[in-house]
Amino acid sequence: MSRFILAVSGGVDSVVLMEMFDWPEDTIVAHFDHGIRPSSSDDCAFVRHLAERHGWSFVFERAALGASCSEELARRRRYDFLFRTASKYRAELVTAHHADDCIETIAINLLRGTGWRGLSPLSNPRVFRPMLQLFKSDIYRFAAEKQLIFRLDQTNNDTQYLRNRLRERLRSLSTAQKQQLLALYHAQLSLKTDIEQALQGIVGTRNYLPRRLFNAEIDDARCEILRFFLASHGIALTRPQTEHCLAEIVKFTPGKKYSLDKTHFLQADRQNYRIVEK
Repeated sequence: MSRFILAVSGGVDSVVLMEMFDWPEDTIVAHFDHGIRPSSSDDCAFVRHLAERHGWSFVFERAALGASCSEELARRRRYDFLFRTASKYRAELVTAHHADDCIETIAINLLRGTGWRGLSPLSNPRVFRPMLQLFKSDIYRFAAEKQLIFRLDQTNNDTQYLRNRLRERLRSLSTAQKQQLLALYHAQLSLKTDIEQALQGIVGTRNYLPRRLFNAEIDDARCEILRFFLASHGIALTRPQTEHCLAEIVKFTPGKKYSLDKTHFLQADRQNYRIVEK
């Protein structure tokens, strides 16, 4: 897949993303207008102009989420649009996430009581992130050198968002400290790859899961097996949801079902758990 879709908000990060790399002529610029700020339509017009200046196609979607919208909902709606667009055009999604984004996300996950996966964020294989080795200061430096014009999002200063409050506290970290955190992040990414390869070997590609895999008493291992199995069939559960599912199904008698989502059950027979449609 050689075609790219650049996720561009109009802020400094995504504008630098457009300018720093040599993207092909058939690149597509995608913009999601949250409708959170009155000026969001101006952002959309600005990004459209940037795309046209490069001779690239421009696609956008608007949602009237309103000023009270949570950061998580806005993120989900944006990625829903971006992944749909990438699928439609059979292209690789590219975002402007950078090293400071990575550190902030790890800090947020730790505050929320993350499991090991929360220490390796921004690692979705469906997204290409070429700026993860750059710090925000590098991005501003490039923008200044190239005299780039970009939009300022005033919600980045809104302390109702946890990320903004954390960002202010993380500014005191030195570059050396940030580099150490990134080294730990990359070590965790490597560990994540090893764990997922091991899980793939256990789960395979079958549409059932042997009940004997849950005879062990280590709940963390059982949760990881169950979560990986469900995710491999397009069913994404959070850690608490997976733990609840596990606690229920280990007590199941043959024929009993557990509702996974709107369209699927997990059904037990004498030897296996199977995913069945409702």
